[in-house]
Amino acid sequence: MFARTPRLLLRPGFPEDAPALAQAIGDEAIVRNLSAVPWPYRVSDAEAFLARPRDPVLPSLLVFERTTRALNLVGVCGLGRRPSGAIELGYWIARSFWSRGFATEAGRALIDIGRTLGLMQLEASHFIYNPASARVLDKLGFESTGLIAPRMNCARGVELPARLMRLRLGAEAASLPASEPDAKPLAA
Repeated sequence: MFARTPRLLLRPGFPEDAPALAQAIGDEAIVRNLSAVPWPYRVSDAEAFLARPRDPVLPSLLVFERTTRALNLVGVCGLGRRPSGAIELGYWIARSFWSRGFATEAGRALIDIGRTLGLMQLEASHFIYNPASARVLDKLGFESTGLIAPRMNCARGVELPARLMRLRLGAEAASLPASEPDAKPLAA
């Protein structure tokens, strides 16, 4: 599955992308905001990520800036299935591309893919100490579920509180419950 936006190309990752992927994510400032990424991140981690089996329907895509020259690897985005069965949107952007709207642009492309797939809703979360990710999800139309749940942060080796969010893509999704059993109400 591929997607194009005005500034980005989203495509599956290939084995030859491993060095660029490792370089782009090899920054503790990025990894400390992600749940399932180890630190330090090595080329072997990128190779394993690119080789792992994928859901045949839900995309996991590398994000490239479209330029007149070679493509620049900006980050990764995708839709993944949570243990609860819910579909979650996730992303990260390399530090040299922060504050340029690429996460929002890639997220919009993923939401369009979700609609094309007939999904009724998407979930997302962000560690509560990461306001930049909160702003991206807000711009994409995600709303807080009012719950905070522990999420593992592999780079830090601990569970940290994450704000759970949801985006309804269809009217039928209005009655779906929150899917996190360990979630707690958001403090006022």
